[in-house]
Amino acid sequence: MKKAISIALLALAVPVSAQQIRPSSLQPYNHAIAAGYKALTLCEGIFDAGRSEAQIAAVELRGIYPEYDAIVPMLAASVDRQTRAVTVAFDARLAPRRAMWRPRYGCYLSPISTATPRANPVADAPVPVPADPRPWPMGDAGIAPRPSPALAGLLARAFDRASFGEESTTTGVVIVKDGRIVAEQYAPGFGPLVSNRTWSVAKSIAGTLVGIASTTAKIDPHRPATIPEWRRAGDPRASITLDNLLRMASGLHSDTAGNRTDAIYFGGTAVTEQATAWPLEAMPGTRFRYANNDIMLAVRSLRATLGEPRYASLPHDSLFRPLGMEHTVTGTDWQGNYILSSQIWTTARDLARLGQFWLQDGVWQGRRLLPAGWMRYMTTPGGPQPADGPGYGATMWLFGPKQGLPAGSYAAQGNRGQSVMVIPQHRLVIVRRGEDPGAARFDIARFSAEVIQATQ
Repeated sequence: MKKAISIALLALAVPVSAQQIRPSSLQPYNHAIAAGYKALTLCEGIFDAGRSEAQIAAVELRGIYPEYDAIVPMLAASVDRQTRAVTVAFDARLAPRRAMWRPRYGCYLSPISTATPRANPVADAPVPVPADPRPWPMGDAGIAPRPSPALAGLLARAFDRASFGEESTTTGVVIVKDGRIVAEQYAPGFGPLVSNRTWSVAKSIAGTLVGIASTTAKIDPHRPATIPEWRRAGDPRASITLDNLLRMASGLHSDTAGNRTDAIYFGGTAVTEQATAWPLEAMPGTRFRYANNDIMLAVRSLRATLGEPRYASLPHDSLFRPLGMEHTVTGTDWQGNYILSSQIWTTARDLARLGQFWLQDGVWQGRRLLPAGWMRYMTTPGGPQPADGPGYGATMWLFGPKQGLPAGSYAAQGNRGQSVMVIPQHRLVIVRRGEDPGAARFDIARFSAEVIQATQ
């Protein structure tokens, strides 16, 4: 007993600084995550977007999270075009990180140190997916925008890396007015059929899918979410509602501001292993804290409610295919959980279709896909709000006069400058795709205000 007390006192005597995790001790893990980041990004960029390894290294892998920015260029990648897989070695003692491509689902990562599985050759499929011969909006035919000089000049400024944000890197812009593409432009190496990652735009897609699922399943967002991992008697998280999750108001703890979830995104950790494990630190519905976990948990609830195979088919069969979003894939973890807080790869045109669908209150080609009132629910603030900047609905950012835009404007937004801005008052959908490096930011509100002026 005395020995145990002595050891405890000795631990207390050690300076606090010596008890902290030092950056050097994280290096093996950071190398593993960096290798996963590179494998996944190359896999999607090559096998979904049809881009070269050199192009991806120069744009998508430039100016990434500082923990990995210097590591990624040092890691060698091996691309197997027959099996559509990418491996990246990071430690001589551990198996390389591996990302594997599948139709409709894109690429997924194996867990860290998993022995590289033997992959089977993938049936030949064109990369990227060819243009759809149907006319817009279902397909890619008949799109011949003739922007006015004012609008053409505005588009040029969107790509100049200065006018709307120093060092901002725009890869594509599509502007839709009254349901018709009136302007479209892309950076070299990109184009109307070339996809890149949505990052958190996927969160608004997740909110849309919850609404679509509610048309056939008994889903009430104001009732507790269906999270099997929280069913044990006495678990206080069982009271968290689906609405709390969709509004970033779960009250759950997370390890970083903004809730970085690198272990899931790039480490091969499953959603059901990490996102379900965080404890409460605030009463549900009382605090806004932007969190990837909240959306991953909302989608976890969908899986538990819908079951297989309805869950697996939901994004493609119920949303992407009906809207003509044939260049869009949804990523999963290795256990089949959709990572719909970030991991969707799509094109600017497909996001323009989605924005138009939102503008039309969830009706597409005369068919209602979202229940009446769901778009109002997604775009109405409820409960706690962000301390500054735009407001937040149920997976939508809410803009208005404070941001220089008409009341009722809303947007899906994501890392590296992804934006789908919808301005109902002017019947506008503005898609800006980007690969903004580091701290660079594109001012989507100011750009959208100038689009309004140029399209009057």
